[in-house]
Amino acid sequence: MKNLIKNFLIFFVFFLVIAAVFSGLVNKAEQAEKVGIETLISRINEEQVESITINGAEMQVALKDGAKEVVKKEAGQTYSELLANYGVDKDKMVKVKVEVIEDQGWNFWLTTILPFLLPFLLIGAFIYFMMRSVQGANSKALMFGQSQAKEFNQENKNKVSFKDVAGAKEAKEELAEVVEFLRTPKKFQELGARIPRGVLLLGSPGTGKTLLARAVAGEANVPFFHISGSEFVEMFVGVGASRVRDLFKKAKKNAPCIVFIDEIDAVGRKRGAGLGGSHDEREQTLNQILVEMDGFDQNTNIIVMAATNRPDVLDPALLRPGRFDRQVVLENPDIKDREEILKVHAKKKPLAKDVSLRRVAERTPGFSGADLANVLNEGAILAARQNKKIIEMPDLFEAIEKVMLGPERKSRVLSEREKEITAYHEAGHAIVAHFLHHMDPVQKISIIARGQAGGYTIKLPTEDKHMFTKTEYIEEIAVLLAGYLTEKEKYGEVTTGATSDLRRATSIARRLVTDFGMSDGLGLRTYGEKEELIFLGREIHEQRDYSEKVAEQIDNEISAFIEKATKEAEKVIKDKKEILEKVVAELLVKETLEKEEFEAIVGEKDGKKVLPKKNEEGQEKFSAEEVTTNEKSTETEIVLDKEDK
Repeated sequence: MKNLIKNFLIFFVFFLVIAAVFSGLVNKAEQAEKVGIETLISRINEEQVESITINGAEMQVALKDGAKEVVKKEAGQTYSELLANYGVDKDKMVKVKVEVIEDQGWNFWLTTILPFLLPFLLIGAFIYFMMRSVQGANSKALMFGQSQAKEFNQENKNKVSFKDVAGAKEAKEELAEVVEFLRTPKKFQELGARIPRGVLLLGSPGTGKTLLARAVAGEANVPFFHISGSEFVEMFVGVGASRVRDLFKKAKKNAPCIVFIDEIDAVGRKRGAGLGGSHDEREQTLNQILVEMDGFDQNTNIIVMAATNRPDVLDPALLRPGRFDRQVVLENPDIKDREEILKVHAKKKPLAKDVSLRRVAERTPGFSGADLANVLNEGAILAARQNKKIIEMPDLFEAIEKVMLGPERKSRVLSEREKEITAYHEAGHAIVAHFLHHMDPVQKISIIARGQAGGYTIKLPTEDKHMFTKTEYIEEIAVLLAGYLTEKEKYGEVTTGATSDLRRATSIARRLVTDFGMSDGLGLRTYGEKEELIFLGREIHEQRDYSEKVAEQIDNEISAFIEKATKEAEKVIKDKKEILEKVVAELLVKETLEKEEFEAIVGEKDGKKVLPKKNEEGQEKFSAEEVTTNEKSTETEIVLDKEDK
């Protein structure tokens, strides 16, 4: 469409130029007055004519008074014959200067031939431009099967190395072998060693998989081809496989090099799970990738790197030795790595002298590298809005809460009763969390709406943690139920603000029974097999592998866990009622309480969180994605969702 419009505009401008030329010629000719032959004869007889210029059938008459006239005669008739036919005296004819001229050069072509040739020229130009557009479309169609991979030249200023990637020490050590092989392959080949042909980077979104791949290319100083898994599959059958062949053809020409396929799960999902259509095309693309990776020569220095956050859906053929031999796991950074990542992203940002990136790292457990970069960026934006020249600590703390919960909704006005209910709800969360020994210290309480939360209580862990006991889970449920129980204790009824708390408490209790095997009544086993229905998108289907009788027991165990947590929360709320009232009163005045202000009312937190020892009941290790109360959600899980009705 763009080419068609462009060609039409060119054709239109060309037409305007031709029209302007003809318009000039016509205007030039029309400067003289047109008269008839009788008028010319009478003027000759009256001796008013100075000269006559004959050009074909046109006679240009110049009068003695300076006026000019134009007379048309028959094409085959001469000037003398014309005057003789009208009986003009020869003596008067002799007194008139007569000049005969013929059209020649460009004027002849413009006036004689071009009027007949112009329509054909315009039609030919129009056909030419249309054919040119069609040929362009055909050439693009022939290029449709070529790879869309982008090659990053390592000689540019944006070259990335391992120094630019903070944290991920183990991952960088694994990938250092890949770099060394690309630099000195003979050292490995002489010993009969074969470097892994494929390296799969696994990790949650924002952990730096793509950045690490570029760092490998930068360290090895080799060409780096980057392409997304979704770019292989198009609406035409066979295009994906063709692009794979073209990609590896380019890679072999530029060896040694690195081919990086981002989000490989777009084409690398398990085969046989589709119902036809586009899934067949995706499987053909996957088959071509498998063939190309397995067809490398022993001495071909090409490393295929790929990234995904869904390794569970990849086809087993991709993960076998000879293809993606090595899997590098990237986890969310710990506190030391978070501080290093913050230093990298803070290089070009003016920070105040009292800014402590360590404190920012302490407030952001569970954050990925992308989250930390976003925190510093939001802090810079908040400082710029206030016309500051440097970024201060309050700006970064505000940015952390904005990233976790969203912006403050200052326009939302609560009635005095709703404000009081919110204060009791959040104070209940905070009091129970403070006086239960295994809970994280309360960092902040607020009854100001932020994002979808009508109020929130933030708890921060004192250390990075990956293992959780049954006692900690029960106390976590107690903290979630504390807002509900405080409202009921104070007003005798509850509001809809506790809906999300109840939902999350029930979810934790169910996982204790069905996933973690922490139920005393049902024993050490899991219940329910969860499968992902790939051809229906990301739909999780649970297949029940237990009877109705066991289902009833599961419900009873879930209720027992919730009941136990309820008793613990009620005990704290009743025992610390006076302190609760003081916290509520302070919240109604200030609306937000920081850790220091809160502990000034309730005192310092008693007891320390202790990691479970070996062989202790309930000991289990879970990753951040496998548990309900992971590091990041521990901060933000206690919220009052007033809109949940």
